[in-house]
Amino acid sequence: LPSPIPWSLTQPVTPDLLVSPSSQDGDLGSECPEDRGNWTGRLDFLLSCIGYCVGLGNVWRFPYRAYTNGGGAFLVPYFIMLAICGIPIFFMELSLGQFSSLGPLAVWKISPLFKGVGMGTILIVSLVAIYYNMIIAYVLFYLFASLTSDLPWQHCGNWWNTDLCLDHHVLKAGNGSLPVNLSNTVSPSEEYWSRYVLHIQGSSGIGDPGRIRWNLCLCLLLSWTIVYLCILKGVKSSGKVVYFTATFPYLILLMLLIRGVTLEGAWKGIQFYLTPQFDHLLSSKVWIEAALQIFYSLGVGFGGLLTFASYNTFHQNIYRDTFIVTLGNAVTSILAGFAIFSVLGYMSQELGVPVNQVAKAGPGLAFVVYPQAMTMLPLSPFWSFLFFFMLLTLGLDSQFAFMETIVTAVTDEFPYYLRPKKASFSAVICIALFLMGLILTTEGGMYWLVLLDDYSAGFGLMVVVITTCLVVTRVYGMKRFCRDIHMMLGFKPGPYFRACWMVLSPATMMALLVYNIVKYQPSEYGSYRFPTWAEVLGILMGVLSCLMIPMGMVVALLQEEGTLWERVQQASRPAMDWGPSLEENRTGVYVASLAGSQSPKPLMVHMRKYGGITSYENTAIEVDREMEEEDDEESM
Repeated sequence: LPSPIPWSLTQPVTPDLLVSPSSQDGDLGSECPEDRGNWTGRLDFLLSCIGYCVGLGNVWRFPYRAYTNGGGAFLVPYFIMLAICGIPIFFMELSLGQFSSLGPLAVWKISPLFKGVGMGTILIVSLVAIYYNMIIAYVLFYLFASLTSDLPWQHCGNWWNTDLCLDHHVLKAGNGSLPVNLSNTVSPSEEYWSRYVLHIQGSSGIGDPGRIRWNLCLCLLLSWTIVYLCILKGVKSSGKVVYFTATFPYLILLMLLIRGVTLEGAWKGIQFYLTPQFDHLLSSKVWIEAALQIFYSLGVGFGGLLTFASYNTFHQNIYRDTFIVTLGNAVTSILAGFAIFSVLGYMSQELGVPVNQVAKAGPGLAFVVYPQAMTMLPLSPFWSFLFFFMLLTLGLDSQFAFMETIVTAVTDEFPYYLRPKKASFSAVICIALFLMGLILTTEGGMYWLVLLDDYSAGFGLMVVVITTCLVVTRVYGMKRFCRDIHMMLGFKPGPYFRACWMVLSPATMMALLVYNIVKYQPSEYGSYRFPTWAEVLGILMGVLSCLMIPMGMVVALLQEEGTLWERVQQASRPAMDWGPSLEENRTGVYVASLAGSQSPKPLMVHMRKYGGITSYENTAIEVDREMEEEDDEESM
């Protein structure tokens, strides 16, 4: 029998010129750089950004910062700082990433002289990723400890408890009221955290780490394994995981909020959290605290936003996404404050002490105060499990971003060698960071975690963001940058963005940097003061990321020819292949500047693909015309 004719050959073939955009497969995918990979769904990018920005800081830093800096009045400087340096820098990072489709190192083709900024970013992110995953390991430890009928930090009388341990359950049962003076006593949850989980009594300080706590070590290994499995296929896998990790915390937060506000005494805590003290607004400290909260909460400067945007299609509306993510992040922080302080109000009523005696920030809130409050509720293991599961999902998607930033930055530098082996390279990075983090699982590991937390992303990160802002607006040029955004989104940024990028954002961050240096305070953990050598080590961590900038400059200058000034000028200019990654998106100055470029006019590629001129091609024509007019003016 003759072999049947393949089905595909029996179909009529439509010439490429006659194909309409609607009949092509995946009209979104047609714009994507194939070998690099892109988001596979429309919400992947938005949810990844929300998951990255909404992290542990929203729950354990914002509510405490608000109540110590004027309660409800704190929202005034908070939203002003969001408008001045939060939203503009956020939009700038997304624009850089999306326009170039490059990671935080390769994006410096925009001005190769400043490639050291990208190196500094990678160093900061690597240090943060080491200790951030240790916090996730603590969360996992508590999550497993909650799988019991009786929470282990509920009562005194365990082998890790001391004579100072005071069990409020026993006292309530005994005489129905508690003594007001609790200053010389310790709660069971505090002793569980410091003496059982950390076993900090086995270490005399940061120079004496003691033995590895194997249960913590296994939790750290598990957290790195989870992170690796989720970033295994880059944004294709992590982009799907965030559908759960970015949305589920909101469900739990809502449950904790409803439970919190229905408790007796909850109003006392909420009053404490939100009562405005407007006299605080006259203090510079409050404004600085608001700017710091915005700065760290949105995750600008860590390269995560730039990395995520680099996987977008060229015309994705990042302008809209900027406002959704930044305002959503602010609202989440405020909601988290209600969930936390309603429970603290109930707890202060139960213990018979003022709210300010039970309120804490950071790990103290997550691992001591809130777990203790959970023991006072009916079904305490259930609420405890929910709280730690929320912290786990909040932490994980921020960690995905840190890892994706490191992997993307290096693979974009060596695409031919590393891109095909991205999964293996991700494994190497995860193993290396896990091994570096082993010191955090020792009995004195908490001291190292505090040191990393205080110094790894301090003034170094601010220097990186200030430099990025100045290079884009002064060296690359505000006019050029706005033209790039016009080419990409179809409109130019308004006067608000231009004023912030040129003056307001850099000036605010300079003030932050100066304030941080002037008001420098040595690290401490409880009553423990860090030795001088540890302080110096911490400062070196911050300085090293800043030193990457001059080191990068030296390397860039050595690669150029001519006098020193000529080298500086050449290294400051964008690289030949700087611009959109796809030929069809390159218009004006970017035409035919890609290696191996064939097309004299990318517009023709568009017309062939879409059978006509779309709004973006109109924009391209406008941009070209503007540039020709500018050139004519300059020549005259």
